[in-house]
Amino acid sequence: MKITRGYQQEVSRPYPVVTIGNFDGHHVGHRALLHAVVETARRVEGTAVVLTFDPHPVTILAPQADLQFLTGPEEKVAFFEKAGVDEVVFVEFTPSFAALSPEQFVELVLVRGLHVKELFVGRHFVFGYRRTGTVQHLAALGVHHGFLVHPMDPVLAEGAVVSSTRIRQLIRAGKVEEVIPLLGRRYAIAGTVVRGAQRGQEVGWRTANIRIPPDRVIPPDGVYATVAIYQGRQHDAISYIGTRPTFGAGERILETHVLGHERDLDLYGERIVIEFIGRVRGDVCFSGREELSRQIALDVESAKTMLRRHHATVENR
Repeated sequence: MKITRGYQQEVSRPYPVVTIGNFDGHHVGHRALLHAVVETARRVEGTAVVLTFDPHPVTILAPQADLQFLTGPEEKVAFFEKAGVDEVVFVEFTPSFAALSPEQFVELVLVRGLHVKELFVGRHFVFGYRRTGTVQHLAALGVHHGFLVHPMDPVLAEGAVVSSTRIRQLIRAGKVEEVIPLLGRRYAIAGTVVRGAQRGQEVGWRTANIRIPPDRVIPPDGVYATVAIYQGRQHDAISYIGTRPTFGAGERILETHVLGHERDLDLYGERIVIEFIGRVRGDVCFSGREELSRQIALDVESAKTMLRRHHATVENR
């Protein structure tokens, strides 16, 4: 897959089939859109192109907003490649770019820049200065400039439209199990294992700790049934998000205990991915190590039940 920075480069693209968006989360709605683009491009021996923005438009249009993301940049690119996209074009989103009228955006970016032949967008897609361009407007401009516009209906799940906003809200509410059918996968946080204060080991539950990325959507503090992925393998696990109030609140961190690896877990410096299955309980300040250790034992049993149920559901699909 090719990565291009900017739309003004002279790049040869056989019959460009294009879609536009931020694609944060790469949820099932995004997948449907990308699938249509890739399948069309393959059918006509064309080029499947994604036009996306860096930085995210909200950072320019509403810099006061504390926007957090469902996917990091590298993760997003990996999803595009897995979907079969041929080229991702990153456009720098600046105030001057935001000021382009719908007509200017189409002529400068889509026609002169990408030489688009077919364009797939969501039915409620908006674009141009102050989001004044609509799909109907886009279709008319397509007729004028000689490219086809394909509006796609939103994807529904659990009786509502699948959107990144909806997924963020569910994760922030701790409903990590409810985002699985919307994402088409488990929500995940990745990082490098760092040395902690050895609190888990002190209470008999050795953990691998990663720092929480400041720009990612994070579930609320508490205990979760999870799957840990490292060294190319998946392992059932139980994870904690919080500041460890029993020992005096400190840095908010993600701690993971890999089930069945109570003694041989040594992952310092390793990259680990934590996928969330379900929430076991909220964060609690315990009276001391013994009470905490007893509660962790109960949490582990609850997590194992959740994991068995989840794996059974996946196998029966």
